[in-house]
Amino acid sequence: MPDGLAMALCVLAAFAVGAIPWGVLISRWVAGVDVRSVGSGNVGATNVARALGRPWFFVVFALDAAKGAVPVLLAPQVVGAEAASWTSAACGLAAVLGHVFSPFLSWKGGKGVATAAGVCGALAPLPALCALGVFFVVLAAARFMSLASICAAAALPPLAFILGSPIPVVVFGVVVAAVVTLRHRANLARIATGTEPRVFAKKETAGG
Repeated sequence: MPDGLAMALCVLAAFAVGAIPWGVLISRWVAGVDVRSVGSGNVGATNVARALGRPWFFVVFALDAAKGAVPVLLAPQVVGAEAASWTSAACGLAAVLGHVFSPFLSWKGGKGVATAAGVCGALAPLPALCALGVFFVVLAAARFMSLASICAAAALPPLAFILGSPIPVVVFGVVVAAVVTLRHRANLARIATGTEPRVFAKKETAGG
């Protein structure tokens, strides 16, 4: 199979895998509810936790992260070592965009954080681990899941560059940081007005 065709097929497959709306499926299977009608209406793990309980956050987060990690890890087996770096990064970005713009949800979707985390863990484990540290520091200090996600995403590109990751990984980090920030712009507006819910609060409201 020509390299260009193999890469294109890998990217398309990654988009399709990323588009699987696990949050919607799990909430329907477990409780018969549409998570899009609960809380913030988001299909990600945070809002699923509002509908089903906190343990389901980890289930949906893991599934959404796997959507990003699996295509990245499998791509080199299809295209070979020479094209693996750019193809893996392209597959990772495709998986994130599939989650954000899912054709199964009329081209709507989540905010891409969990899927991006899975991609980063597969592409660049050390920068991903450092970005995770940024996430927990911001979360502990501010108790805003959205702000912690944005800061972690923004920290990834410079961390990847400083720690010597390949250029495709740095490029992926820049694009994903922009996507995650844009997807959280409503959360940033709520933070500015003081209406964004904090984690670990006794009572949660819509907004995650």
